[in-house]
Amino acid sequence: MTRWASTVVSRKWWVLTLAVFAVLVSGVWGTGVFAKLSSGGFIDPGSESAEVARIVEANLGPQTPDIIAIYTAPDGKTLGDIGPEVTASLDRFAAEVPTYSVTSYWTAEATRKQLMVSEDGTKASAAITVDPDAGITAATFNDLLPKLEVEGIDTEFAGNSVLGVAFNNRLQQDLVRAAAIALPITLVLLVFIFGGLVAAAVPVFVGLLSIFSALATLRLLTLFTDVSSFAINVASLLGLGLAIDYGLFIVGRFREELESGADVAEATRRTVLTAGRTVLFSGLLLVCAFSGMLVFPQDVIKSLGFGAMAAVASAALLSLTAVPALLAILGHRINALSWRKDAAQRGEVRARKFWGSVVTAVMRRPVAIAVGIVAGLMVLAAPLLSASLGEVTYTALPENDPARIATDTLTTEFPTTGNGATLILRGTDGTAPTAADGAAVAQAAGQVPGIGAATVVASNGDLVAVQAVYSEGVTTDDQSAAVDGLRAISVPEGTELLVGGGQATVDDGNAAIVHWMPVMIAIMVGSTLVLLFLAFGSVVLPIKAVAMAGLSLAATFGVLTWIFELGHGAGLLGVSPAPLEATFVVLILAVVFGLSTDYEVFLMSRMVEAHEAGATTEEAVRFGTERTGRIVTAAALLLVVVTGAFTISGLSIMRFLGVGMIVALLVDATVVRMLLVPSLVKLMGEANWWAPAWMKKVHAKVGLGH
Repeated sequence: MTRWASTVVSRKWWVLTLAVFAVLVSGVWGTGVFAKLSSGGFIDPGSESAEVARIVEANLGPQTPDIIAIYTAPDGKTLGDIGPEVTASLDRFAAEVPTYSVTSYWTAEATRKQLMVSEDGTKASAAITVDPDAGITAATFNDLLPKLEVEGIDTEFAGNSVLGVAFNNRLQQDLVRAAAIALPITLVLLVFIFGGLVAAAVPVFVGLLSIFSALATLRLLTLFTDVSSFAINVASLLGLGLAIDYGLFIVGRFREELESGADVAEATRRTVLTAGRTVLFSGLLLVCAFSGMLVFPQDVIKSLGFGAMAAVASAALLSLTAVPALLAILGHRINALSWRKDAAQRGEVRARKFWGSVVTAVMRRPVAIAVGIVAGLMVLAAPLLSASLGEVTYTALPENDPARIATDTLTTEFPTTGNGATLILRGTDGTAPTAADGAAVAQAAGQVPGIGAATVVASNGDLVAVQAVYSEGVTTDDQSAAVDGLRAISVPEGTELLVGGGQATVDDGNAAIVHWMPVMIAIMVGSTLVLLFLAFGSVVLPIKAVAMAGLSLAATFGVLTWIFELGHGAGLLGVSPAPLEATFVVLILAVVFGLSTDYEVFLMSRMVEAHEAGATTEEAVRFGTERTGRIVTAAALLLVVVTGAFTISGLSIMRFLGVGMIVALLVDATVVRMLLVPSLVKLMGEANWWAPAWMKKVHAKVGLGH
């Protein structure tokens, strides 16, 4: 770090120019990521349901249509009247676009025909499966839908690919709108925090660069793995928020060094060696937290983890290159464009006085403060006992979204969408199951509670496929119970039964998340304990940091459960109560844990700095809180603004993420970090700095410093 600090000072124009040029060029290339995003990835590829899907596709071809077109007969006409026009349109589509299959109400066999007409007889559907090798991308998919429209006939479009593209489009719109709202508000807040426009503009400038950097990194990742469309918003807005937070921390330290009398070059070097080191360490902590997401088998969780890691790396790298180089160039002009000459100094004095009085009051009654806050957080966490995991469904789209409206039509007005479970009976000893074996399994499946009917739909080589349709009106829990019942069916010796389908896929995915969650937590906690010990040389401080993060997480998920699952206030957010979406539970867990320990580093680094300089524990607590109280709360406020932009999304799951981030940041950066932590450090006294002698020796050799 010492050599790099000197390089930034001596080559400031080169460092700034190269950093900005590299980010802008790569960012322009990175905008191509939008055409390469995946809307899937929620399936556990090693699960039983995924194996069923592979078997069905390999032996029977694709069974899930990309597009379901719903045609409504105009007043005065019947479905028979519009049949020739619709059929002609479908034929033209099949001639222009490579398709695997096109089936409509007017061409289907009698059994399927009944499923493709609405109960009132005014609507009929057509199912189109595009050839997997047709080269259709998310960017070109929307061009297909107008080809299926028929003049004078109302047409709606549902289907998996239609929903996937609808999600992608919403996410792109949300990203642009969120950035357009968050950046101006952030700039205004920074002006008040710093007391000047120039100082405020530096973090915002780096935040903008971080968005370009995150896009480039995600585009690079698409060359090696699937990247979820959700990763774009998460990486971009998280990178923006962290870059602004890091910029705030570094600019604040730079101004502090200037006020101490250091010249510009020395102030820049000290800033890199202190705040820069803390930012580097913070980034490392966050990357370790997000790396735990890579253990899950679902591609969507991995891509969210990669996206978050890319955001952190981008923010930290820019904060160690572009920011200090820019500060070295600006020098004392960092305080320019202020409404009064001493606005920055007056603001800092007021902040230190305020937080000094707060921490003094806390340390007078540390037991009462600690017990009261812990009890309050446990009350907030109580609803977590009622939490359950769910899935992302089409209802996450806004109520006025055409894809959601069409899917609602399909679900409510048609007799059945064929929603059920697919059973595969296959031989295990080289002998194919007989027709009688398949019939016996179908008969047993039909007797399972929650199953309305089950029939053999195909027999191919050494396997028999059975389709079991759920009974009318069954709930999601009933479907899960039915899947368990189907998997418990006894089969003839020499065969095995595999159960797949929509609900089985969801259940298998959630089971994988529950299975791998402890591993993720172990990675986060273990890496945090090690890194915090290497930073602070204490055993007690890392354990306390992890415990504080756990409290913040419990309170956050308790509030989320109370709102999004139990429904208190859900109407105000425009969402329907439902189980917590498992993928975003994992993401919030990683983000909140990482940010919690991140703010702990900001606070404790100054406390440790003071203690190593000879201050008592109480003096170190006061010094650290006074010097970081303003920065930590301001950083949290700015991140609330940026990530809170998720709450304006039209997607309910992004609102879930936004509310979760707001709750976590407000709880952690104020109540936990500025009140609970000082009270606990005061109570533990000199024990805060304790470590066995042999660990002290290890820290002396390989410690990261603070």
